[in-house]
Amino acid sequence: MSNTFVAVAYDDIYTAQEVRLRLLRMQKEYLIDLEDAVVAVRDEAGKVKLHQINDLTAAGAISGSFWGLLIGLIFLHPLLGLAAGLASGALSGALTDAGIDDDFMKKLASELKPGSSVLFVLIKQLTPDKVLAELEGTGGRLLKTSLSHEDEAKLQAVLDAAKPQAETTPNLEKPA
Repeated sequence: MSNTFVAVAYDDIYTAQEVRLRLLRMQKEYLIDLEDAVVAVRDEAGKVKLHQINDLTAAGAISGSFWGLLIGLIFLHPLLGLAAGLASGALSGALTDAGIDDDFMKKLASELKPGSSVLFVLIKQLTPDKVLAELEGTGGRLLKTSLSHEDEAKLQAVLDAAKPQAETTPNLEKPA
């Protein structure tokens, strides 16, 4: 099965983050398996900032510094090994970009109005009925997807749907 790509635009800078948090919670419940989920925000000045799930540069730097320190200890130059490991790990982390292309996300987000956001999601697999129920009424409009036209229309309808509200009207029965 190939990955499914979905990009949803929101009229504010917060909703994309909120929906991504819902998706991450569903991933912990094994309802969805995400390859990548990135939020792009276009601020009021028009500048686009990507908010990745994982900071690969930092992860690479930590891993590289550990191995560099270990090799440095073996050859009796721990500081040199640490510095070399840190640099090479950070570089490899920065060059290892799994998932959605950063340039593509920045270009698409730059076409939106300032003060808006986009949620880019690459999905390995999901439990459609449960995921769609959780996303119902979150708003947004589909920008790009790898879905069929029929599935795209269904997803947009779910996003547009009004969430059913719990009945809060008190039971006002007449006394007998």
